[in-house]
Amino acid sequence: MTAHDGAALPLSARADRPAPRQEVVPQRHPSVRLVAGFAGLGAGSVNLAISSSVFSAGSGEPERVLAGALAGLWGAALLAGAVVFLAKDRPAGGRWMQFVLAAAAVAHLAAIAFPTPATSGLGLTQLSALLLTLMILASLGWLRRAAGERAAMRPGRLLLAAFAGALLVAGITTPGLAASTAGQYAVPHGGHGNLAPRGHHQR
Repeated sequence: MTAHDGAALPLSARADRPAPRQEVVPQRHPSVRLVAGFAGLGAGSVNLAISSSVFSAGSGEPERVLAGALAGLWGAALLAGAVVFLAKDRPAGGRWMQFVLAAAAVAHLAAIAFPTPATSGLGLTQLSALLLTLMILASLGWLRRAAGERAAMRPGRLLLAAFAGALLVAGITTPGLAASTAGQYAVPHGGHGNLAPRGHHQR
C-alpha cells in the first residue's frame, strides 16, 4: 500500500513536510513604545498648562471657557491614555486615536497661525504641544508598521533608549510649560521656603 492509498507516511517523508505555520505574537519595539508613552505624558502636561493659562487670563467669556475646557479635557485624556498605553501596549481608542491626534495637531497649528484672545501669548506652549503630538503620531505609525516584527533589546540599550527618549521629550515639554502661566508663576529652584522680604524666615 502506498502513501496515496491512505497509509501513514514514513518518518523521513513527515520530516520533509513544512511545519504548521504558527501565529507570530507581535513584540513591539520597546524603545519606540517608551518614546510614545513619554510624549503622551508630556503632551498631556502641556495641554493642562494651556488650559490653566486660558482660564487664568480671562474673565469668563464663552469662547475662553470653551477653549480652556477642551484643552483641559484633552490634556487629562492624553495623560490617562499614555498610562494605559505603557501598561497594556496598545493605544486607547484603537485606530481612531490617530485621527484624534491629527485633529489635535491641526488645532495647535491653527492656534499658532491664527491666535485669538484666548490663545494669544501661548505660541511657544502651543508649539511644544504640536511637536509632542506629532511625536506620538510618528511613534504610533512606526509601531503599526513594525507590528509583525520581533524586536528585543538588551536591558542596557533599552535603558539608554529610555533615557534619550525622556531627555528629548523633556527638552520639548519644559519650554512649553515655562512659557505658560503656570511656568511664569512657578517658584524658582532653591526658592522654596523663602518668603518675601521681611518675612518671618528672615531676621
